[in-house]
Amino acid sequence: MRKRTSTPGIPDPHQHAAATSASGGLSRRHFCQASAVGLMAGAIATGTLNGTALAAVVQGSGSGRSGIRGRRVLLKDGVVLSLDPQVGDFEKADILIEGSKIVDIRPNLRASAAVIDASNMIVMPGFVDTHRHIWEGILRSILPNGLLSDYQRDITGAARAVYRPEDAYAGNLVSALGAINAGITTLLDWSHIGNSPKHTDAAIQGLRDAGIRAVYAYGSGQAGPQNQFPQDIRRLRTQYFSSDDQLLTLAMAAGINADHWAVAREVNAPITVHVNGTNQLLPVADAMRPDVTYIHCPNLSDTEWKMIADTGGNVSIACPIEMEMGHGVPPIQKALDYGIRPSLSADVETEIPSDFFAQMRAVFTLQRMQILARQRAGEQNLPPLLTVRDVIEYATIEGAKDNRLDRKIGTLTPGKEADIVMLRMDRINVMPVNNVYGAIVLGMDTSNIDTVFIAGKLMKWKGELVGVDMRRIRRLVEQSRDYVVAQAGWPRTLLGGYLPGH
Repeated sequence: MRKRTSTPGIPDPHQHAAATSASGGLSRRHFCQASAVGLMAGAIATGTLNGTALAAVVQGSGSGRSGIRGRRVLLKDGVVLSLDPQVGDFEKADILIEGSKIVDIRPNLRASAAVIDASNMIVMPGFVDTHRHIWEGILRSILPNGLLSDYQRDITGAARAVYRPEDAYAGNLVSALGAINAGITTLLDWSHIGNSPKHTDAAIQGLRDAGIRAVYAYGSGQAGPQNQFPQDIRRLRTQYFSSDDQLLTLAMAAGINADHWAVAREVNAPITVHVNGTNQLLPVADAMRPDVTYIHCPNLSDTEWKMIADTGGNVSIACPIEMEMGHGVPPIQKALDYGIRPSLSADVETEIPSDFFAQMRAVFTLQRMQILARQRAGEQNLPPLLTVRDVIEYATIEGAKDNRLDRKIGTLTPGKEADIVMLRMDRINVMPVNNVYGAIVLGMDTSNIDTVFIAGKLMKWKGELVGVDMRRIRRLVEQSRDYVVAQAGWPRTLLGGYLPGH
């Protein structure tokens, strides 16, 4: 039997609940175990829940993230966007959650359950990010004016070289919590911080402690004798990912290398790869299959686009970063021209907002600008303009597909996992709401994210993350940031950023 070990500075995985306890005493898990049964009975009797009672009931008890077996929660009278054509969207409907799953969606549901008032809310699937380097969470906005070359020199160069395992943990934890706060219930962690197995294990622990649904895409890191990429993915599959019936699943964050792809396929891990040049994919043409997601893609040749389409590949677009850092023009329309509906990704928080409202707006406005410019130039038979509904689907359904999780999430469908966000319509930035799709894409921001469920578990309630000690998180990330900045030799000034590399 494998002996459990821990990394200094990183909480033991079996003390997970205490790691983010806001109480400083009794952990969230033990508090919930002690009080959930009585609170559930009271909730069912009164028909409503709020505050501590709701958190205790919905947070659940027991091992892992399963919560109270068979607990039931009814989201009442919300504007429901299921995004599932078989279920439909509703101006007013109810959603019944039992355990981790959605049981029913329809108007006027009656059930013995704890009731949450969803009036004045849009209830929809959580957003799904298909590519983010979340180990960089401690370096948020540190390179606001940087180009891709600056990022490669300062972040994957100087900073990554001095990262300790505890820094990878801190970055993953804060970035994943930030994603949950922004209504992103699933992300793919493109983890190119594999400096050593300890770095990899720490990054995985950060995801676990945050409680997010994630695809851990194991990647390489700083070159050196401790870097075990790609072969260490075999250990990760056995040690952490022996079951697909959990919040964390496995992928490989690979280069354009058919030998690496073969190792990923050996352990049944999908592949995610950056592609930013022209004709980069030609050497791996024979290895291209539906299990590969191609990220960025602004400079691909038509031959390469056809190869992706013909092999059933997927495309993830990080629109704001691609425009800001100089990757090229985000290939939204090019993907659509080849019949590929892209997913969206934040990429790096070193210089871009991590919420999906910014992502959706960027994609929506850029594609329309390009098509309308072609129209003004006299071009005929143009592709259709994107709609706000289209980009919401890219941010949910297509993300679930590209992360190989569409059987579980991406739509609100009975039988799927209850990954749900509730968006406030009574905030000044969107009231009065006249079109819910438009309000989401064109008017909302993270302040509208009221409530978040992941696998039926309450993660955010009334605008606040549940059970997270923010003072502890701040100390953790600031200490880690200070260490990395000092080791990288960057001058520290809040007024101008840290000015890494200058």
